[in-house]
Amino acid sequence: MTTDGTAHRELGARGSRSSLAVDLGTDTPNADALLATVPAWWAAQAAASGLSGRWLDLSHAVRMPNRAFTSVPRVDAVFMTAEELGEAYVLSLDSAVRNRHGRHYTPPALAKHLWHLARRPLTTRNRPAPLPGLVRDPACGAGVLLLPALREHLAATERAQPELVLRSLPELFEGTDLDPDAAWLCAVILAAECLPLLARVPESRRQPLPALAHVADGLDDPTRPAKVVLMNPPYGRVKLSADERARFDHMLTGHPNLYGMFIGHHAEHLAEGGVLAALVPTSFTAGRYSTALRAHLSRTAPLRDIAFVNDRAGVFDGVLQETCLATFTRSPGRAVRVNLINGRMVEMTKVAPVSNVGPWLLPRRVEDVPVAAHTATLPLTLGEAGWKASTGPLVWNRRRDDIHARAGKGRVPIVWGADIEGGNLRRDKSRNQQRFLAIRSDRDRKTMVLDEPSILVQRTTAPEQTRRLVAAELTQACLDAWGGEVVAENHVNVLRPATPTPALSRHLMARLLASDAFDRVLRCLSGSVAVSAFELEALRLPAASVLAAWERLDDEALVQAVTECYGTN
Repeated sequence: MTTDGTAHRELGARGSRSSLAVDLGTDTPNADALLATVPAWWAAQAAASGLSGRWLDLSHAVRMPNRAFTSVPRVDAVFMTAEELGEAYVLSLDSAVRNRHGRHYTPPALAKHLWHLARRPLTTRNRPAPLPGLVRDPACGAGVLLLPALREHLAATERAQPELVLRSLPELFEGTDLDPDAAWLCAVILAAECLPLLARVPESRRQPLPALAHVADGLDDPTRPAKVVLMNPPYGRVKLSADERARFDHMLTGHPNLYGMFIGHHAEHLAEGGVLAALVPTSFTAGRYSTALRAHLSRTAPLRDIAFVNDRAGVFDGVLQETCLATFTRSPGRAVRVNLINGRMVEMTKVAPVSNVGPWLLPRRVEDVPVAAHTATLPLTLGEAGWKASTGPLVWNRRRDDIHARAGKGRVPIVWGADIEGGNLRRDKSRNQQRFLAIRSDRDRKTMVLDEPSILVQRTTAPEQTRRLVAAELTQACLDAWGGEVVAENHVNVLRPATPTPALSRHLMARLLASDAFDRVLRCLSGSVAVSAFELEALRLPAASVLAAWERLDDEALVQAVTECYGTN
């Protein structure tokens, strides 16, 4: 279930896919009133295009089932633009529905940027060109992603015979959605773009316009391959049946997420040389749960372009996920263009083809372009250097009855993310009422208690924080000051040696994590405010011999050496 231009959308009822079904929840009075206005909106659009008579009647002018409305139409919607009408549909839904399914309207500017990225591999010309094949949006909503492509195609075929252009449109455009209202609205909006062309056809030869969108499951196998797939895919974890899991297993790691299934599935069904362009969270470039998806895409349709949305003000208000536009091509891998969108789109750099299943190293800011380039040449990851990262085992709301403000028999101090500040570990006063965990058994102790020196890293940072990498060394002296043992809460990552002789000491590791260079490297690995154990283990390091030399450097010399190594000067 999608609504055109939404940033986060969940799948609706899937017929035979009962395990994926959720309530669509689109039947609201405000939405009904908005949809009841569409016939009048159509009449206004048709009249403005020079048409009259029966062509002002939507039920006659477009080849799709008639709709009957009982709600009072919204007069203010009659003279909206196509994009405004799509946005109004999203906003007309009940707020609980929008919050539950994460519906956030995508501005037309992002739809234009996505189409620009999609058409790059298809033509070397800067001017509009006729489409080379089918353009599909499998989660089309009200059609905002298809509008730029349709408008460009109509402009490029302006001198062609209008009847032939209109007749060919179903071969070139296809939108599908599980939400019947959204699919119907999409068909109307796309048809309205063709009204000036229809007006050029002599009255005696005019035929109703084709419906370019219909109700369908975007995860069904398409009947024909597409040259371009545009999508703002559905989001949300789902529980799959055994058959569904087997079908998508090659692109799934852990909990299946709909957006990954949509991207991976439609990458498989691109025509040779085809392009898939999607609006997705940046977490897909780095997260553990996207490991199989990255591997699948590298084999099937390698990454060609990525554009990070730098300023999200007014774009997806209330959404914490960082957003990017990404294109994948059904052709051999080549250099990846990395772009930045801040009102307009600017190409920052090109990087080597990304094919590894680990986090992809991609600069998010212009100043980090040399950082990514230098870091990509380094031979080791933190994991390969003999360190392992894990997430704190205490999920506080599952143990709320065992959490206390005061020390007592069998109680162990809890380390919270807020306790890590400025490279030091101290007890944040705001957590003093939740400071101790009661240990209930030997098994509980084995799972929960940390009683050896290590490095603690905040797992979640706020967007406004100057650093993403906030760490503190838990020395033996510090551990003793806390009573000899602690419990790490779930918003804390713990770094410990995985071998007796790691390539770098705990003290050097703490110094490196405190550096500006490592903070910037982490930002090239992940645009998320979360710092996962998986991403920490993927941080790149120089050769073991270089690390051994760094062990002997004082702070000033180490900063200079790290700056030169990672290109942060």
